[in-house]
Amino acid sequence: MHTSIRKTSVAGLFYPSSCKDVLSDIKKFNTKFKHINIPNDLQNVTPRAILVPHAGYKYSGFTANMAYRFVKIKKDTRIIVIGPSHKHYFKGISASYYDKFETPCGDINIDSAYLFALAKELNICFEPKAHKNEHSTEVQMPFIKHYFNNTKVIELIYGDVEVKELSKIIYVLLQNPDNILIISSDLSHFHTLEVAKSHDNVCLKGIALLDVKQLENRCEACGLIGIKALVEVAKKERLSSKLLDYKTSADANGNKKSVVGYLSAIFY
Repeated sequence: MHTSIRKTSVAGLFYPSSCKDVLSDIKKFNTKFKHINIPNDLQNVTPRAILVPHAGYKYSGFTANMAYRFVKIKKDTRIIVIGPSHKHYFKGISASYYDKFETPCGDINIDSAYLFALAKELNICFEPKAHKNEHSTEVQMPFIKHYFNNTKVIELIYGDVEVKELSKIIYVLLQNPDNILIISSDLSHFHTLEVAKSHDNVCLKGIALLDVKQLENRCEACGLIGIKALVEVAKKERLSSKLLDYKTSADANGNKKSVVGYLSAIFY
């Protein structure tokens, strides 16, 4: 029987193409993580969703890894990764209808049975070109493989879509206690450091306060639809949010003239 695989497209670009080097990066992130003082009230929370960046690991790997450290899984957990389409324009929300997702450290099983049931209930299409070169979701998979080795995943990529349409899917997904959501987004792009921080602070405040109106006030993010949808549902479901880390590309390369912002947060 033929097994279909969602192949990697940015291994060797955004993250290492060898498992050894992926593990080496994660080890470095965790060495830094050990020196962070995590408040007691946060140590025991169980996130229902996390918000993570999706740049190269050099730039945003530590920030993303920090959120993954809070995720707790049980036997029946499945992880749904939701990110924006960067390269291919389409309308709607597309799922990876493959059997497995390739990573440098081994394939991850896609929960096809759950996905088919979900697609019957909700408006989810299959737009193959959206998945072919999409990094927003792909860069999350080596983290998932490392931390949650036998957990099944679903990859959802959204194109031109209304916030309310994605909110509906997020709401349905959060009704199932076995689901953990990973929403992928970077923040502002290519401003000076000072301007980037002023835009990004609007996003940080909106996420911390679960305030969609705040997010509409100069928050720039390539995954803004995903952020708004998650914040909307989190407020409705009475979840709490906690910002974990904020960095810019200037922290990694020293260039303060053209900066990209990154943050991670948990929703519990």
